[in-house]
Amino acid sequence: MTTPVGLDPRGPRFAAVLTTIVFVVILLTGSGWLTLAQAVIFAVGAGNPRWNAYALVYRYLVAPRLGPPAEREDPAPVRFAQAVGLVFTVFAAMGYLSGATVLGIVFAAFALVAAFLNGFFGLCLGCEAYLAIRRLRAT
Repeated sequence: MTTPVGLDPRGPRFAAVLTTIVFVVILLTGSGWLTLAQAVIFAVGAGNPRWNAYALVYRYLVAPRLGPPAEREDPAPVRFAQAVGLVFTVFAAMGYLSGATVLGIVFAAFALVAAFLNGFFGLCLGCEAYLAIRRLRAT
């Protein structure tokens, strides 16, 4: 079986919903270890968004129950967004694990807002930043 070109756009949105739930739990518990686990998921997604844990759940459990996507999207903006999420999550984990809880809360809250906007409204802030940077470089 060959891998289709581009991403099913429903996959990253599904991942963003799960990420939103994880960040709510992080903010409620202050768990630096859960924050680090989310950082690992972002790190894998920054390398290849098809292979992070949430993408695998989507691909094997959710996607087979849906019809094929109407269109596919370029994975590059999603990789960039995952990298941005990784940076925010690493700072959040450092805050929580070092006792600088306010730092952890601030960065986890920013990541929560970004994940929420993507998951529930389809607005990927990292993807939009990627496209804006590309436009600026083209001029």
